[in-house]
Amino acid sequence: MGLLCSPAWAGSLRYCDGQAEPTAAVQDRLIQVAGIIKAELDRSGQSLAIVSRSGLGLQRLEQRYSHAGVSLKASNNTPWSVRQLYYACDEQRPRIFDQGMTGFVLGAHDTSESYVSIVLLPKEAALALERTALNDGQALQLLGATYSANAHAFSQRYQNCNQWLAELLASAWGSDAHAATSAQATSERRAQAQQWLRTEGYQPSVLKVGWQPLMWVAALLPWLHSDDHPESDLEQAQFQVSMPQSIEAFVQARLPEATRVELCYTDQRVVLRRGWEAIASGCQPQAGDEVTTWSGGD
Repeated sequence: MGLLCSPAWAGSLRYCDGQAEPTAAVQDRLIQVAGIIKAELDRSGQSLAIVSRSGLGLQRLEQRYSHAGVSLKASNNTPWSVRQLYYACDEQRPRIFDQGMTGFVLGAHDTSESYVSIVLLPKEAALALERTALNDGQALQLLGATYSANAHAFSQRYQNCNQWLAELLASAWGSDAHAATSAQATSERRAQAQQWLRTEGYQPSVLKVGWQPLMWVAALLPWLHSDDHPESDLEQAQFQVSMPQSIEAFVQARLPEATRVELCYTDQRVVLRRGWEAIASGCQPQAGDEVTTWSGGD
């Protein structure tokens, strides 16, 4: 079994138990959502996008999105499949996985109200990232050996899905991007990527867990760790972690020409908004949003 990473350690103690199979009506609705996303990607005229989806509830940590990857039109799997890191629960190790957009959407745990973010890059940055993401050797060379959902953003001890993506961006856009060799060790490549991220001003998300016993609970789970975090953060019950929100903020600051599309869906409607302003909680549309109402309910 392979479950997509979701760093909601504060409320995901049954992370590897899987989730209930959605009803046929819900599956049909999510397939339609995936179709809307792929149509939007096709209309963009681009061949790559950074995509994120909501997962386990992280609202208490002020995070709408939990999981991000790279959607590639030229994927060897199916067009617009998402290349991403996932945690294989049975093997207790991270893997790189190409997942169709429908499966990516189906990975959301809350099918009653979920969100998807699409970031489209300017041409040069998109082409560089596409070359790196489609290169199996480079993608795998950045894969850490040990997974941790709350991996520290500037440590090579562990890695989560969003950290792999951040390091992929660094590998694609860094000054030494074309000098990488297959002989380099993963630790060396990851260290180079993290150093570039630091130099370029990347700021990981600061997740304030707050409830100290959760730090102790984290030590009991195979996909959560705290020994890679500075003692000063542990004393404040917080983690510095790569999240979709911090990755998008970095991309927006570095590439002002980048554009964003956000989509949310409930059992009543789909709302699509173009621009960096977030859709209000509750999937509430505003003037200018595109709204699709489902023809029937469950």
